[in-house]
Amino acid sequence: MAALAEKTAAMSLKGPRIENSTEGWPAAKIRDTFVKYFQTQGHTHWPSSSVVPHDDPTLLFANAGMNQFKPIFLGQAAPGTALADLERACNAQKCIRAGGKHNDLDDVGKDLYHHTFFEMLGNWSFGDYFKEEAIKMAWECLTVEFQLDPDRLYVTYFGGDELKAPGVPSDEETKKIWLKYVPADRVLPFDAGDNFWEMGDTGPCGPCTEIHYDRIGGRDAAALVNMDDPDVLEIWNNVFIQYNRDKHGLKELPAQHVDTGMGFERLASILQGKMSNYDTDVFTPLFDEIQKVSGQAKAYSGKIGDEDVDTIDMAYRVVADHVRTLSFAIADGAVPDALGRGYVLRRVLRRAVWYGQHFLGAPKGFVFRIVPRLCEVLGDAFPELRRARDTIMAVLEGEERDFNRTIDKGARYFSKKADALPTGAKFPGGDAFVLSGSLGFPLDLTEIMAEERGLEVDVDGYHAALKEEQDKNAAALAKRKAARSAGADMTCAAAQTAALADAGVPKTDSDAKYVWNERPRAKVLALYVGRGGGPKGDGFVARVGPDAAVAGVVLDATSFYAEMGGQVYDTGALLSSDGEDAVRLQVDDVQVYGGYVVHVGAPLASLRVGDEIQCAVDYDRRTRVAPNHTMTHVLNFALREVLLGGLDGAKVDAEKTGV
Repeated sequence: MAALAEKTAAMSLKGPRIENSTEGWPAAKIRDTFVKYFQTQGHTHWPSSSVVPHDDPTLLFANAGMNQFKPIFLGQAAPGTALADLERACNAQKCIRAGGKHNDLDDVGKDLYHHTFFEMLGNWSFGDYFKEEAIKMAWECLTVEFQLDPDRLYVTYFGGDELKAPGVPSDEETKKIWLKYVPADRVLPFDAGDNFWEMGDTGPCGPCTEIHYDRIGGRDAAALVNMDDPDVLEIWNNVFIQYNRDKHGLKELPAQHVDTGMGFERLASILQGKMSNYDTDVFTPLFDEIQKVSGQAKAYSGKIGDEDVDTIDMAYRVVADHVRTLSFAIADGAVPDALGRGYVLRRVLRRAVWYGQHFLGAPKGFVFRIVPRLCEVLGDAFPELRRARDTIMAVLEGEERDFNRTIDKGARYFSKKADALPTGAKFPGGDAFVLSGSLGFPLDLTEIMAEERGLEVDVDGYHAALKEEQDKNAAALAKRKAARSAGADMTCAAAQTAALADAGVPKTDSDAKYVWNERPRAKVLALYVGRGGGPKGDGFVARVGPDAAVAGVVLDATSFYAEMGGQVYDTGALLSSDGEDAVRLQVDDVQVYGGYVVHVGAPLASLRVGDEIQCAVDYDRRTRVAPNHTMTHVLNFALREVLLGGLDGAKVDAEKTGV
C-alpha cells in the first residue's frame, strides 16, 4: 500500500484515489471523463455517427470510430464544412461488428469479452499533433484521469516486418517516446499483424502503438501481451497515419494524422474492478431484465465453457449483446431483412430468440420486452434510443412473431434429420440449406444446434446446395426470358375462363392473401401453358414438366396477391407438400381472370392436376411493397384534399410509390 501511495502522489491526481468499483466509476462517468479530458486538450466533441453508414456503401455497419472521418483522411472533405475545418476531435462512437470483414457474431457468448455492439472511445488529430502529443495524452488520460496503476501497463510498437510491410522502417520514434513513461522491459516490438494499420491495399497507412493492461498485477506479464490472455488485454490503440501507399511504394504524407480507439466496455471492467466486461453496469441491468422477462430461475453468474453446464450464462450474454445491436441499428434506420445488413440483423435476432427460448426458457415474443430497460440504461448517452423506443419494439415484435411461426417446425426438422445420422456423420449441407431457405434458420444457428449434439455441419455441402438453388433460379429466369421472346401469351380471355367454368373448376379462394407469413396448402385444379396450347387449343393441360419454359397454375386457394388496384403481384414459389419443401414452380407473376388466380412462372419439377402444394409468398418483398401501396392512398387523399382534384390511379411496386 505504501508503494501505491507513492505512485498516487507522483501522478499528481486531482483529489483522492477513486475506488475501482461500479459506485466509483459508473459507465456514464467513464464516458464523461474521457470526453471532458480531451476537450481540455483542445478537442471538439464530435458526436458519434449513425451505426448505419448510409453514405458509405463499403460498410455494412460503422465498425470503428474513424469511419465518419474517412473523407478527411482521404482528402475528400468538402471545403468550408465543419468536417473539413476539424483539427482535433473526440467521442464515444457506436460500433457494430457483425457481418463483413469484421465479424464477432459467432464468438459472442462463448467468452467474456466479445461483443457485436460496443462503444469505441477515441481521439483524433487531423494534421495537428502527432506521436509525441498523442502518447503523452494517452498516458495522462489513463494514469491521471482514470488513475490506472502504471506498473500494470505494457505498450507495443511496430518493430518492422519485411514480409507484411516491406519498406516500412521500425517505429523507433514511438519506442523512444514511450521510454519516457514506461520501463524498457514493458515497451515491446511486434510485427505488422499487430502494429501496422492500412485502410486497404493502397491509401493511407501507418504504424500503431497499443496499450495493454494486466488485471492481475505484481508480476512480469510481458510474455502474455498479444497472446489472447483474458487477464492481459489491449485497451487502447493509437494509429499514426504517417504514409500513403500507392503502386510505386510508400511515401510520407504531407499532413499526418492520429486515429485512436479504446474499448469502452473493457475500460469499464478495469475501472469497476471486474474480471469481465459482462460484470459491469453496462450489462448487469440488462441481465436483471432478461431474467425478469424470461422467467429464468438462475441469475447470471459469469460462467463460461465447461463450467456453464446448461449454457444459461452464455444465453444471457448472447441475448444482452444482441438486443443492444438490434436496438441501435433499428434506431439508426436499419431493419431486419433478407439482404445485406438487414439479413445480418435477422440472423442476430434469430440467434437471440433461439438462445433465449432454448436455454433460458423464455416465452415466445420476449426480446422486444427488454428494449425499455435498455433505453433507460443508455438513453442519456444516446437519446436516439429513447426517441425510437416504440419503433424498435414494434420491429422486433414483428420479427420475433415471424420467426416463431417456423422455429418449432425447424427444430423438429433438424431433430428428425439428426436422429437419422449414423455415428460420426456430418449434418448434411442440403438439409442445412432447407432449414435456411425454407424455415428461416441461418446456417450459424444450425451449426449451434448441431454443436449441442456433438455434430458438425457439412458447410461445403450447404454452399453447394445454395449454389445449385442459385443456378436453378438463374435457369428459371432464362426460361422466362426465352418464353417471352418466343411470344408465349400467358394471358387468359373469355375462352379460358369459360373452359375452366365448363370443367367445373371453382373460382380461387384468395382470402389467405390477407394472412401474412403462412404457407397454406392448396390443390392444383388447372395447368395453363398459354393461348393456343394444349390438346384442345384452350391452353390447358393435365401435366407440365421441368422442360416447359413457362406454366400457369390455378389453385383451389392461394395466399398470393394478384396484380390489381395498381399494386404489383406477389412473387415466391409453389412448394411440395411432402415436408421437403422442394420448389415446384418459381412464381414471378400472378394475375386474376374472372375470379381465377393464375400463378405464372418456370416449372422446376413436374406438376399434375390434383397435386397438393404449399404457397410460399416472398413476404420480404411484400413487406417493401405494402407500405408503398398504403402511402399511395395517403398521398392521393392529401392531393385531393389540397388540390380538390384527385387521381385515377397509381402504379406501386417494391421500389417506389407513384401517382
